[in-house]
Amino acid sequence: MNAPARAAGPSDAALQRLLREVRACTLCAPHLPLPPRPVLQAASSARILIAGQAPGRKVAASGIPFDDASGDRLRAWMGIDRNAFYDPTRIAIVPMGLCYPGKGPSGDQPPRPECAPAWRARLLAQLPGIRLTLAIGTYAQAWHLVPAAGTTLTATVRAWGEAGAQVLPLPHPSPRNNGWLRHHPWFEAELLPDLQARVRALLAG
Repeated sequence: MNAPARAAGPSDAALQRLLREVRACTLCAPHLPLPPRPVLQAASSARILIAGQAPGRKVAASGIPFDDASGDRLRAWMGIDRNAFYDPTRIAIVPMGLCYPGKGPSGDQPPRPECAPAWRARLLAQLPGIRLTLAIGTYAQAWHLVPAAGTTLTATVRAWGEAGAQVLPLPHPSPRNNGWLRHHPWFEAELLPDLQARVRALLAG
């Protein structure tokens, strides 16, 4: 006999309403190279939050977060497959900027500054189950860790053991960071085993 489906609780319903509102957002439209397409996934039961920078052009086209080479590397870092990664009941993906910001002189533009103040606190308030936030890049780290002024990304990630059990700072998994990874072998040798152990424990729980 099949178990009855779980009824949506108030937080589920509130989050779904908020997600519809977010996905209809046009706040940054005048500044974007493409029509607004907020890309995120979330459910109130999620235990891991991936806080990235902003979708790239390929992700903007597909509407699927981390649907690119960066996503392949991030999943390898976490030690999980696509099925687990794209299960919003387990993993929320809420970047600092929800729409593709366009190309800059070296890589993509930063997240639009209007986005996080408009939506981030409201979204995070609807994710009560988060036990680990992966803060990817300086914009996410500034929000979730508030490093001292002038602190570099390398210094923030190198001090990952001081961030506590709730937040883990990471560099961006883009192929553009291959040189950074070669020059900092401690990242793969020390940080990634801890990351994978935390992810395993949370997803098993």
